[in-house]
Amino acid sequence: MRGKSRVSELIIYDCDGTLIDSERLVAKVCLAEIHALGLTHWTMERYYAAFVGMPGEVGWRTVARELGRELDAEFRDRVDEDIGALFQAELSPLPGVRDAVTAIGGRRCVASSTPLGSLKANISRAGLADLFGEHVFSASQVRRAKPAPDVFLFAASQMGHDPRYCIVIEDSIPGVAAARRAGMIVIGYTGSAHEPQAMQARLLEAGAVSVAGHMEHLPRLIRAL
Repeated sequence: MRGKSRVSELIIYDCDGTLIDSERLVAKVCLAEIHALGLTHWTMERYYAAFVGMPGEVGWRTVARELGRELDAEFRDRVDEDIGALFQAELSPLPGVRDAVTAIGGRRCVASSTPLGSLKANISRAGLADLFGEHVFSASQVRRAKPAPDVFLFAASQMGHDPRYCIVIEDSIPGVAAARRAGMIVIGYTGSAHEPQAMQARLLEAGAVSVAGHMEHLPRLIRAL
């Protein structure tokens, strides 16, 4: 067994809000639909707390509970179509992602709450597919979504790495909680956060060892480990 350097053997990147600028686009569509349903008191902060870092169905169940009725399949299909159209027009990597991932180098993969087919399509659409190849894993492949540790443990297993020697890059509270439950080290990321300073404090409280405000800070934080 090697010494301390084994800690950075595998870097696991979350995707939405960490690698690609999808959270902002999804929030734009979903919050407009939530207001149209009559929940006009929902703020962006309320949306982020209910949806970010978890499968969309979890957030929509919260909306349904507040409405007191189920949301039909037609509604969800329309929301998904609107998000897809916006992704087609505007989806892009977050600033500095390619340079940071390249500079960090080493073994890496993606582990996300987004269903696998959509996840791979979004990574490709954002022009990042060459960075990860087939090393892309989704909560749709495991029993439980974040904040359960399943997707991170699955990713480590598929990549052939001990969870103790994995570093996770995460922008959400459920994601940090999931990685910590998996026994992994977590660096938080606030480059896509609605309120970066408040989110930095929350990510640290959830168990992140440090927080990057921009992707250019990430290689230094990883080296410091």
